[in-house]
Amino acid sequence: MKTVSLSYPLLPEQLEQYAKAQVLAIGQFDGLHLGHAAVINRAVEIAHKEGILASVMTFHPHPKEVMKKGDYEGYLTPLHDKVEILEQMGVHVIYIVEFNDEFSRVSPQEFVLNMLKGLQVHTAVVGFDFRFGHRGEGNPEMLRDLGQSFMQVEIIPPFVLDSEKVSSSGIRKWLQTGNLSGANVWLGRCYSITGTVVDGEKRGRTIGFPTANLKLNDPYVVPAKGVYAVRVKYNDRFISGVMNIGVKPTFHTGEVIPSYEVHLLDFNESIYGQELVVELVAYIREERKFNSVDELIAQIRRDAEEAAVILKALK
Repeated sequence: MKTVSLSYPLLPEQLEQYAKAQVLAIGQFDGLHLGHAAVINRAVEIAHKEGILASVMTFHPHPKEVMKKGDYEGYLTPLHDKVEILEQMGVHVIYIVEFNDEFSRVSPQEFVLNMLKGLQVHTAVVGFDFRFGHRGEGNPEMLRDLGQSFMQVEIIPPFVLDSEKVSSSGIRKWLQTGNLSGANVWLGRCYSITGTVVDGEKRGRTIGFPTANLKLNDPYVVPAKGVYAVRVKYNDRFISGVMNIGVKPTFHTGEVIPSYEVHLLDFNESIYGQELVVELVAYIREERKFNSVDELIAQIRRDAEEAAVILKALK
């Protein structure tokens, strides 16, 4: 898969290099959940049928981050994660359009004529709630009208599970309230975060449960504070583990920024400085303050045992 960075307006050399018949799925696609996958899979399907490229256009940074409004609370799938997932979906090209203040003022007409027509889009595939152009004035029907002379537009209906529309905002809410199972169903995979192992307080090793303290690589949506059963990808293999997200109230007061600490089961290698991908498989319990360190140790032991049982059932 080829990753292409674009900015508005497109340069003549960009048009010369990338303008070719293609089926283009357009959207922010934060989360790449089941609804997003329906849009992208349909684009890949049409492209295969037509014998042309399957491409995706997304925008970075997130428009809500740039405009400083709305309910932006971090990414479900930061750009690096998004690119990796799209590659697995059979996409040939991903266009990453720089979203800045200037681009936010581009009209729907300018976007269609100067970008989509310029790239020779054969078919655009969008979700039913797709918005584009200044103040989000463009919608799927307008896209179809503006492009009717040179491209087809296919509009994908809502993806519904148990009478609810799958959405990124819904997944964020579920993660933040501890409904990890609901979030993972809507994502179609386990929610994951990527971080680098850094020095922590080293308290875990003194109580028999050494932990890897993670510094996240990107501003992810922060799940509910608590304890999770996790699978950790390290050196192309998965290791079972238990992770605490929180402020460690047994040892600290007044902390508000959560830490991410992973205890890897049956593992004793030194991994400082290494990058770990952590898949959140199950929410075990909320974070709470314990009356003593011994009480905390006993609970951590129970958490590790519960995580091991949960993760063993996946194999």
